[in-house]
Amino acid sequence: MTGQAKAGRPNQLLRNLNSKIASIPMILTAVVIFLGGTLWTVFYSFTNSKLLPRMSFVGFDQYKRLWAAPRWIISIENLALYGVLSLIFSLVIGFTLAALMDQKIRFENAFRTIFLYPFALSFIVTGLVWQWVLNPEFGIQSVVRSLGWTSFTFDPLYTPSIVIYGVLIAALWQGTGLVMCLMLAGLRGIDEDIWKASRVDGIPMWKTYLFIVIPMMRPVFITTLVIIASGIVKVYDLVVAQTSGGPGISSEVPAKYVYDYMFQAQNLGQGFAASTMMLLTVAIIIVPWAYLEFGGGRKRA
Repeated sequence: MTGQAKAGRPNQLLRNLNSKIASIPMILTAVVIFLGGTLWTVFYSFTNSKLLPRMSFVGFDQYKRLWAAPRWIISIENLALYGVLSLIFSLVIGFTLAALMDQKIRFENAFRTIFLYPFALSFIVTGLVWQWVLNPEFGIQSVVRSLGWTSFTFDPLYTPSIVIYGVLIAALWQGTGLVMCLMLAGLRGIDEDIWKASRVDGIPMWKTYLFIVIPMMRPVFITTLVIIASGIVKVYDLVVAQTSGGPGISSEVPAKYVYDYMFQAQNLGQGFAASTMMLLTVAIIIVPWAYLEFGGGRKRA
């Protein structure tokens, strides 16, 4: 019996051999480029690299300088505010639109195309469009004032205290359609018998969504959260197109800070330190989630 088991192991190793060979380039790419690039970035974040990387170690000086920079602190605050609001509003608006679309409304395909169309645009185009829409001279403020409300004021991109909300509006306009489609796909996967049973039992629709449907859509919500979170962390081109980080530095974000220091200020060490902190932030969020989602679930099983 043991001999048969040993004989079966080579057969298992040779099973799907072509697919395993085909996956070698992908594995090497992940290991060499992604993992290697990450380690290279972390390594040189402890150096005094300027225009080119150099082996001049300065310990944690780059990180001390980073957290002492007002521009970096503002970028972190903006990212935190933008991220929390983006997650909340994207999920709420996207799920609400999906729930309405799930009612078998007329012209569903047309509405779905309209809501999803902004996602097909690049962030640069979206940023420029909303820069014009929110411009006080010929945007929303100008249109409302032309209707008679001469005291109406709406210029978020030119007010430092609320400029990040102007960026948020553009991001929601572009990304909510994708969230709606993901949620709609999840809702269409719910068994019709659940809705029939809830109607027979006299359960209100909002309770059915809150206590039955949403818990069943947990994988869809997790996928959506990962997609939204990845877009939040790397937000860059939308800010550049709309505000270029202004007024002043009031709409700075970490990705723009990294780019400016690495390619404009020619301070690779500071840029590497900032990108390492972004990587650490993502790891703090992803690692516990991955453990709870996969490791914890396997233990429970």
